[in-house]
Amino acid sequence: MKVTVIGTGYVGLVSGTCLAEVGNEVLCLDVDPAKIRILEEGGIPIFEPGLQDMVRRNVAAGRLCFTTDVEKAAKYGAIQFIAVGTPPDEDGSADMQYVTAAARNIGRHMSDYKVIVNKSTVPVGTADAVKAAVNEELVKRGVSVPFSVVSNPEFLKEGAAIEDFMKPDRIVVGCESEQAAHIMRTLYAPFQRNHDRLILMDIRSAELTKYAANSMLATRISFMNELANLAEKLGADIEHVRKGIGSDPRIGYDFLYAGAGYGGSCFPKDVKALIKTAATDAGIDLKVLNAVKAANDAQKHVLGAKVKAHFGANLEGRHFALWGLAFKANTDDMREATSCEVIKDLLEAGATVTAYDPVAMAEARHHFPDEKRLGYAENQIGALENADALIIVTEWKEFRSPNFDSIKAKLKSPIIFDGRNLFEPVELKGMGITYFGIGR
Repeated sequence: MKVTVIGTGYVGLVSGTCLAEVGNEVLCLDVDPAKIRILEEGGIPIFEPGLQDMVRRNVAAGRLCFTTDVEKAAKYGAIQFIAVGTPPDEDGSADMQYVTAAARNIGRHMSDYKVIVNKSTVPVGTADAVKAAVNEELVKRGVSVPFSVVSNPEFLKEGAAIEDFMKPDRIVVGCESEQAAHIMRTLYAPFQRNHDRLILMDIRSAELTKYAANSMLATRISFMNELANLAEKLGADIEHVRKGIGSDPRIGYDFLYAGAGYGGSCFPKDVKALIKTAATDAGIDLKVLNAVKAANDAQKHVLGAKVKAHFGANLEGRHFALWGLAFKANTDDMREATSCEVIKDLLEAGATVTAYDPVAMAEARHHFPDEKRLGYAENQIGALENADALIIVTEWKEFRSPNFDSIKAKLKSPIIFDGRNLFEPVELKGMGITYFGIGR
């Protein structure tokens, strides 16, 4: 099948590449010439394990191409995936200008039947707006060209996106046309040969499903973080509590790890967007999700508060090592990352920081372009030089079994603030390390 993917960001590039991997002919469009140049030269503008090799393989096979030519892209694919960004507006709602612009470009140039697929995370009702935008452009041209609009939300985890796309646990498709439903089933057939994972529903339900899924996961995280804070006060261990409740099959273990708060491009944005949609479009105050957001905003400052509780509110003259800048492991994404808040809290209190992250340090320099009190180390041990304590923010695998003797030798005092509960408090105490976890 011929497929156009509009947008070469995280969702667009992964989706387009995986569709090419199973034999489709895919053309990826981006209006940013720099991105397209990177892709044509064999690089990728994001970090995702395994993606660069897959991109190169499919480009070499002639199944995956890139362009900045809007007209060419609109005419190319019978299926047109819209996978552009929907960043939050100042009021928390999703900014739909890029989705609408993509829809208009399709309407301006399409000459035969298209299935227009909303892959971006969009509010309920977006399919109607896309349909209206395409129709307006067709009316301006004085032509009548048939098309269908489909909602096909993505459920990709950064760091495991290829696995999630190639072996999905579900494929949600919202549409009103039997023809479009048949085309989508055909497109996704190679990804579900074992058993049918495609869930067909109405468009608005599909649009809401994406927000509901991410909001539920965010709720579980915030619940456990609040419980962890309570466990500390009561002298309980949140890891024991996690195992105790996770063993209940009605609850399960997933997304029950207490930590320093969630971040990234999805959970914070989607929770805020759903809160805004409910208030604006339905007049409903989503009390649970408002609490989820407030709890997470507060949790991002827990590590900074622990540091100040130990060393004092004034951190002038103190220097800290920080491991982990990305919002999670296996990505360079720092959008809404907890590390940003931890660094700000430390710098505002007068401290200096040396950070290390396996892949996100270039991104960190964009977030803190002129901050002279924030430095970067070439490796995790190098970050410890002359530091009063180590602060761990991201759960990279290479941080899970460090050389504790080296840590003790490098630090001025053997103190670890662990925002991801990577270590066992009793074991570190036995090594002579003062350890602060989350809810431990």
